[in-house]
Amino acid sequence: MGRVRLLPEVLANQIAAGEVVERPASVVKELLENTLDAGATRIAVDLEQGGRTLVRVSDNGSGMEKDDALLSLERHATSKLESPEGLFALETLGFRGEALPSIASVSRMTLTTRTPEDASATEIRCEGGRILSVKEVGAPVGTTVVVRDLFYNTPARRKFMKTQATEYGHAADLLSSMALGRPEVHVSLVHNGREVFSWPPAKDSLTRTAAVLGREAAGGLFPVEEPGEAVSITGHLGPPDSAGTSPRALYTYVNRRFVRDRLLLHAIQAGYEGRLMRGRYPSAVLFVSVPFDEVDVNVHPAKAQVRFARQDTVHDTVARAVAEALARGARSGFREA
Repeated sequence: MGRVRLLPEVLANQIAAGEVVERPASVVKELLENTLDAGATRIAVDLEQGGRTLVRVSDNGSGMEKDDALLSLERHATSKLESPEGLFALETLGFRGEALPSIASVSRMTLTTRTPEDASATEIRCEGGRILSVKEVGAPVGTTVVVRDLFYNTPARRKFMKTQATEYGHAADLLSSMALGRPEVHVSLVHNGREVFSWPPAKDSLTRTAAVLGREAAGGLFPVEEPGEAVSITGHLGPPDSAGTSPRALYTYVNRRFVRDRLLLHAIQAGYEGRLMRGRYPSAVLFVSVPFDEVDVNVHPAKAQVRFARQDTVHDTVARAVAEALARGARSGFREA
């Protein structure tokens, strides 16, 4: 008998989950991307023990009909990608079709979803990737995904989870990053039964930044703007004297997708050149827009980094826009580092 064999579907999903789901915050990220792609304007996240025992994400998006809900639990099933060409011109946050089956394979998951056209919702209960039940239930339009006991069936992975406080911190930071990039969406977070925040829709990015980062922090920011066809940039920068010892206060978005991209980090620091001490990082909320077919978002398992078709153009445009905004800010009287 040969030694090469096909992996069982459950095991294949668990391996895929190792790339998609590293911790509770990964679950939150994948589910948030689905809610935004579904057009949600209200998102509620509920965590218990930092997400170790419960992650619940509810939205008022478009929802799914029964057949689509069942199909969404199959690997590589997606409503967001139809052709190979579309992979290099993505306008959605999610596209691989792995999030729900991967999460379901390492948890006890319940998916409840309803479209505006349906009189009732579909509820699907899964455990370890196996569907236990499918039924009609009463629920509002939108989707709620409840994930319990993450990694209950993969103890080797579960032991790598950190303390409740650490896991909660990662999830809260991720939700804050998403909220900064989507000021038009109502975002709330409950942890262990206590409401941590509830941010109503904001009229603009700076108003949301004040809600998320605090009025004092937002009050010190000044605008950056660089209109252009190839690369356009908007957002706000912190003065050099507010720089910290880590890039945690740097929030960068590419086509409204939050990323931790090295090229953008380098470009921002280049724009601050001569104004920062070595080892210091500025604060910023920066939105970079490029044509969808000039950025590849499929280069990192967690989609945290991107690859630009015209890297030098993006880098130089960001650096120049930051430097020019800093020069204007200096004339307005902010303090240098």
